[in-house]
Amino acid sequence: MATKDDSKQARMLAHEGRDYPLNTLHEMHDMMLFIRRFEEKAGQLYGLKKIGGFCHLCNGQEAVCVGMQHASRPTDYVLTSYRDHGHVLARGSDPVAVMAELLGRSGGLVKGKGGSMHMFDIERNFLGGNGIVGEQVPIGLGVGFSSWYREDGRVTLCIMGDGGINQGGVYESFNMAALWKLPIVFVIENNQYAMGTSLDRASAETHLFKRGISFKIPGMQIDGMDVLAVEKHMSEAIEHARSGQGPILVEAITYRYRGHSMSDPATYRTREEVDEWRTGRDPIARLENLMIENGLATEDEFKQKDREIKKRINAIAKEAEAQPEPDPAELWTDVYASPINDAYPYPGRVD
Repeated sequence: MATKDDSKQARMLAHEGRDYPLNTLHEMHDMMLFIRRFEEKAGQLYGLKKIGGFCHLCNGQEAVCVGMQHASRPTDYVLTSYRDHGHVLARGSDPVAVMAELLGRSGGLVKGKGGSMHMFDIERNFLGGNGIVGEQVPIGLGVGFSSWYREDGRVTLCIMGDGGINQGGVYESFNMAALWKLPIVFVIENNQYAMGTSLDRASAETHLFKRGISFKIPGMQIDGMDVLAVEKHMSEAIEHARSGQGPILVEAITYRYRGHSMSDPATYRTREEVDEWRTGRDPIARLENLMIENGLATEDEFKQKDREIKKRINAIAKEAEAQPEPDPAELWTDVYASPINDAYPYPGRVD
């Protein structure tokens, strides 16, 4: 229950053995709601053909994004799959730059050349947005190895989906991470469907947190629809990795409300199933109800927040859309780590 301290900022919520200050609860709530409305706007812009290519939304999975970031440090590394908008926003990247990237504008996080699937923000140690299923895991292995080698105290959060877990490179990475006791938290966002294939049709062992057993990697399963549960258990997992005990595997049970991508009508599941998750387990509504029940907020406050966030999202989209597209010369930049030697010219070179 909430304490009776008259100072609003000092009021706390005791939840599963942890105390959450009121300002932290509002920060978590506001970011989840911001991500939800951002994704809805992205879906709208995609429908208007202003966003091209693939676009994978994370509506419903906001608690994993936000709880994880609250548990980590800014110096920790984050890598994820192509469902990356929520994670990069929760990490603190400029939302105008994220929207501009979706729209293919020059002010995007990667100059408008990566789009939805390839967000990247080195200033916040966010290393993608990786388009190939499971590819972020071997890359995350290398990042974790660098922290171990340098003894820099950083943890790598390497996020994958329940489909990516079945890639061979994932298990090679598990083995090497365990051998060297690397500071990595492997996170499975289990949203029940690998594209259109349900978990029980794709995995003989559906308790995915057990997938590290043969490599002696401990695992835990958490409620990925409860932001406070995510924050609590991810804090424990990150501390395990940071303390030198080696990697750990976390399975967050969550659900995406939209199809796999914007081109997926999601006919492989029923409307009743989606409604059950939306109405009974929605992460934003759960936190709102908890705060209202404990006298920490009112329904009117949350409605006002929603209006303000929608207004802000519209302004962000307008600002991003007003930016120019990348100069054609940008096709030749960022292809190699260093320029090709002038002794080896190639056709169509733009100097």
